[in-house]
Amino acid sequence: MRKTLYLKFILAYLIFGVFSFIMVATFASNMTAEQLKREKAETLYKEATLIADTYAADLYTNNIGLDTVKHQLDALDVFLDSDIWIINPSGRMIIDSSAPLNVDEEIVIDGFDPTIMSGSYYTTGDFFGAYPEEMLSVLAPITTEYKVRGYVVIHTSMASIMRSKESLLSISYILMVLIFLLSMIILIFFTEFVYVPIRRITDATEQYASGNMHYEFTVDSDDEIGYLAAALQYMASEISKAEDNQKKFVANVSHDFRSPLTSIKGYLEAMIDGTIPPEMHEKYLGIVLNETERLTKLTNSLLTLNNLNVRGVVLEKSVFDINQVIRDTAASAEVQLMNKNISLELVLTGEEFMVEADMGKIQQVLYNLLDNAIKFSHHDGHIKIETTEKHQKVFISVKDNGIGIPKDSLKLIWDRFYKTDLSRGKDKKGTGLGLSITKEIITAHGEHINVISTEGVGTEFIFSLPIADEEDDF
Repeated sequence: MRKTLYLKFILAYLIFGVFSFIMVATFASNMTAEQLKREKAETLYKEATLIADTYAADLYTNNIGLDTVKHQLDALDVFLDSDIWIINPSGRMIIDSSAPLNVDEEIVIDGFDPTIMSGSYYTTGDFFGAYPEEMLSVLAPITTEYKVRGYVVIHTSMASIMRSKESLLSISYILMVLIFLLSMIILIFFTEFVYVPIRRITDATEQYASGNMHYEFTVDSDDEIGYLAAALQYMASEISKAEDNQKKFVANVSHDFRSPLTSIKGYLEAMIDGTIPPEMHEKYLGIVLNETERLTKLTNSLLTLNNLNVRGVVLEKSVFDINQVIRDTAASAEVQLMNKNISLELVLTGEEFMVEADMGKIQQVLYNLLDNAIKFSHHDGHIKIETTEKHQKVFISVKDNGIGIPKDSLKLIWDRFYKTDLSRGKDKKGTGLGLSITKEIITAHGEHINVISTEGVGTEFIFSLPIADEEDDF
């Protein structure tokens, strides 16, 4: 079973809660007990020191009676809830606040050793077997005339300290439970704003991976998760669009290859089986030749587009005269112009107009635009090529008065293999790749190409090129 992020988060949350209780029950418990013990010992030691310096010292200097000291210690016993002793250095009990005063009965603490407090002012234990339970004991020396006459010892039960500790820990446990429950808000927040959106994104990714690029999902968030969801949806839509374009591309290529191949095969079979008599072979061989030229042109265009996609448009920029390139392109189309009796007007700025670009590719752009203009112009039509200068750029316009482009097709003419319904009937040799190649070349130069067209009136293509700096002319 796959472990989800949510399960890991829940597990971490529970582990955090368990370890928190363990920490409180062990480390916090010991620290609290130690702190309470030190505070109690400090309080008792101050009292023991005060008694040693007053009542006990007066007792040993005979300034006060034994009964009076016993009475004072009994009162302090009740106040401190502790046993108060006055003992000699030998361990003989002088006064015990927890027992009646009896001078005839001698009580000795066997093994009493005041050095047990060495390095501290308190100790814990049964105090040399005097108590059946663990006690906290403090000891203060009674000194007169620079001699230790005895000791004031105060004992309190460790059980009372432990009860105080448990009381404090109970409060800590309650607070921890409350904090643990309140922290569930974080869990709810994580579930609603992190896990659920990520789960939707994961489900969408699985759908896209399985090929369902039309799967839709929503993530209402303005943070990084929302941005990720939007980016994923955009990626899927682009992939879907690319797949649709690829299918359309394959269909168009198949159609444009199948049509001339079918014609070639049909004419050749007809000539072989005698359906077309020998005297007609020359005519139909000319048709076959035209179809092979069409296939060659289509293949070259596909190779050009493939190179543009794989390597990008590799430009070999140089400084050249755009006017001369336009004249040369116009001269190469002279036969086509004469066949349709189309007049060509060149309106060029100056004798020379130097630009910086890839001359070969710009010549291809001009040829594609002029070839389109000739194809879609009427007999006895008119084509005008014009150059104008504006904002350190030259704008080249190729304008015809032909059939024009329908308004709905203007945004689609740059797509590969796209042909308007009018052009399909008008031009049987076009591949639908010329304008796509043209736009790729102009875009690679960092320039723009636009089209203005009215159906039945004509079409004008305008593109820009950078003017060459004067120092680059030679």
